[in-house]
Amino acid sequence: MNYNVTIDELVKSYNILVRGINDEADHIEDRAYGGVIRAGKGKLVESIAKQLIEISWREIKGNKSRLSFSSNKVHIPIKKDYIDSLGNEEIANYINENIDKYYYGLKVDVHVYLDKKFVMGIECKAYAENAMLKRILVDFTLLKNTFPTLNCFLFQLESQLGGDYSNIFKDLKYGSPSSHTLMSYFNVDLNIITLLEGERKVDEPIHDNEYFKELKKESLIQASEIFKKTLINFL
Repeated sequence: MNYNVTIDELVKSYNILVRGINDEADHIEDRAYGGVIRAGKGKLVESIAKQLIEISWREIKGNKSRLSFSSNKVHIPIKKDYIDSLGNEEIANYINENIDKYYYGLKVDVHVYLDKKFVMGIECKAYAENAMLKRILVDFTLLKNTFPTLNCFLFQLESQLGGDYSNIFKDLKYGSPSSHTLMSYFNVDLNIITLLEGERKVDEPIHDNEYFKELKKESLIQASEIFKKTLINFL
């Protein structure tokens, strides 16, 4: 990552990459068109998230050497009370004898570490709708069982969650009935950051020049301020 990147450079990168994704997909014959589009946007959102974290940390005078990212899966251990509840003593004994093997490897798109401590998890999406949100909440629930103080984020270009999540410059967002209902069943304080204005429309993809959405500098500044509110707690 380039620790000296600026928000203006992120805007420029977005403009170049999103406008160019369609051309790239047209010239790749051995992959499905839709796969190229999804991969291109996914990598873009993840890159923007990481670089915004670096910008935010730099602007609050955080020490560069303390900040790192990891792409490694973390181990979610099997719960002891689950083993105790098994009706078969032989199976329970076998699991306990091999307990080091009983974990689930899990990662979200961006793992932010400070002093090698996992402090922020960021799920990055070109867009999210509520079926995706359900999966995101499950993943963060598993992570928070092992990392109870983890700060959890959904970072998306566009929103398809309904409600006013796509009204990005509104001071207070009420969210959507479906999203709040899902979140009510999970003990996860999920911060939702949307970069582009206007609800996503399936038949108006932003990589098509006709429907291209501008990424505004103000949107990235706003997202950075949200990240800063979390990061400043670790200075």
